[in-house]
Amino acid sequence: MAHDPFGGLTGWDLEGFHTGGDTELWRRLGSFTCTVEDSERGPIQGVRFAVWAPNAQAVQVIGDFNWWTGDPMQLIPGSGVWATFIEGIGEGTLYKFRIQGPDGTWHEKVDPMARFSEQAPANASIVYESRYIWSDDDWMTRRARSQPHKEPISIYELHLGGWRRGKSYLDLAEELVSYVTWQGYTHVEFMPLAEHPFDPSWGYQVTGYFSPTSRFGKPDDLRYLIDRLHQAGIGVIMDWVPGHFPKDDWALGRFDGTALYEHADPRQGEHMDWGTYIFNYGRNEVKSFLISNALYWLTEFHVDGLRVDAVASMLYLDYSREEGQWIPNEHGGRENLEAIDFLRYVNRHLHERHPGVMMIAEESTSFPGVTRPVHEGGLGFGFKWNMGWMNDSLRYLALDPVYRQYEHNLLTFAMVYQYSENFILPISHDEVVHGKGSMINKVPQDDWRKFATLRAFYSFMWSFPGKQLIFMGSEFGQRPEFNESRSLEWWVSELWGHGGLQRLFRDLNHLYVALPALHELDSSPDGFTWINADDNGHNLLSWVRHDSGGNHVACFTNFSPEPVTDYEVGLPVAGEWDEILNTDSSVYDGSGEFGNLGQVTATTAPWGHFPASARVTIPPLASIWLRRSAT
Repeated sequence: MAHDPFGGLTGWDLEGFHTGGDTELWRRLGSFTCTVEDSERGPIQGVRFAVWAPNAQAVQVIGDFNWWTGDPMQLIPGSGVWATFIEGIGEGTLYKFRIQGPDGTWHEKVDPMARFSEQAPANASIVYESRYIWSDDDWMTRRARSQPHKEPISIYELHLGGWRRGKSYLDLAEELVSYVTWQGYTHVEFMPLAEHPFDPSWGYQVTGYFSPTSRFGKPDDLRYLIDRLHQAGIGVIMDWVPGHFPKDDWALGRFDGTALYEHADPRQGEHMDWGTYIFNYGRNEVKSFLISNALYWLTEFHVDGLRVDAVASMLYLDYSREEGQWIPNEHGGRENLEAIDFLRYVNRHLHERHPGVMMIAEESTSFPGVTRPVHEGGLGFGFKWNMGWMNDSLRYLALDPVYRQYEHNLLTFAMVYQYSENFILPISHDEVVHGKGSMINKVPQDDWRKFATLRAFYSFMWSFPGKQLIFMGSEFGQRPEFNESRSLEWWVSELWGHGGLQRLFRDLNHLYVALPALHELDSSPDGFTWINADDNGHNLLSWVRHDSGGNHVACFTNFSPEPVTDYEVGLPVAGEWDEILNTDSSVYDGSGEFGNLGQVTATTAPWGHFPASARVTIPPLASIWLRRSAT
């Protein structure tokens, strides 16, 4: 052989991989079309294959080019990486690796670094090279200068397969972009898009971390969808799953016949509840694999943020385990020190490489400093889902209004810890599945009360400190639970109640974006003042949101079916306050009977800790917003 059998890959190229410092591993491992120089024949075109399997006795690449019989790969000395160059093949080639473990047994494995894969139930890896030319320079420039904590973030979470069944990435580049733009969300959040074989896992059981699912098209089709969203001014967040991976025998598990990506000891390496493996975060090559994967989505697909799934399961060694089923850390504690170091490493590196991106933790415990910067001892996330707010709010909604007065603290308690982290308020897919009921079916009594309560609740949510996330279908009151195999019931948005709720969401989003008082100081106590936190007798909450320019929005929510009239409240400024939102308006399929005729006049008579006061009407099961401009 007169050419390099490794296609130009050397042990030096892999040094960073073994120290955990290679954060662009996709440029080295996997499959690549390339040209090598042959001393006798000149340039030869083909594909280089490279895979990490340090404990294997032998590795072959099998594919449609050799009738799946196997071409031997060679071990790059001292690297644990096997590589070969196959001439005369190119893009579209199907392949897998056949690996002989230490016990002599052969296993067929898909490429952990594959950038494209067959659609389930087939699973071969596919040689793929992107030729996409991006058109989102303006967006990327703005993103690098952005300050997410001070900006409006209204997230529409969706499952691509269930939004409109049968649509491709290219279809969605038209239909989804149009819909989200009309509704006014600032971001979409895609449930995991990395390749996964089992539809009901919703993408949380990943078998191809670098491979966008081929259910909806090719990787460049996904790039086009994201590009179109950016051109429309819509950010893209993707769910990322570094907490565990499935046990499918053709994927990452026991990859070279040993526990390579996972711990060998099931007390450290398995999630019993989920039937999955846990990554070995202390292994440098695994760290390099995972951090490269995070950076891959941000760099190669221009994703604007990663929502990291199940962070609590990563942080605690005893997560969902009984005594004796877990191994304490070196200090005898329950914290997973290796996972904590890994998360800090990922967050620090991604923020350095891509300023303006959002790293979001789905973290359900009171672990301190999740959104504190790494240099201050925190985990370094930008935001954390406020699961406490979500659980308390949904408990409150499920109560008959007559009992809500006894559980008033469910809606006020979140302000006690509001500034301990940077929060996103999530009403996500997890709240409308597995018998929990859709949002509309969580609310008791008849449809009038159901829809009115939801309108009141969502305006309460959109005016509460923190960014917002809503799951698809909730914006028009979908009645069935989420089912990944069926489309949303779009037709109901033409009906009374459903259509009004959808129109309300559009107005909430547009007002929220237009009014800095509702988002600029989310993470500062200067942005919020209670008017009355304690009126449990009326099931009523009221506060004022402020911005740094002296503008104010006063927000009132009545969770009782009785109207509240001539209600005296304090306000920070005397003068005219415009009623900019009334969720009981007939436009939203409310009664249209109660309101403030478009305006409220505040006098200089002090009230409580406020220098001015006014009398307002708050409709039953409804919210009103009043705006006072600085000019």
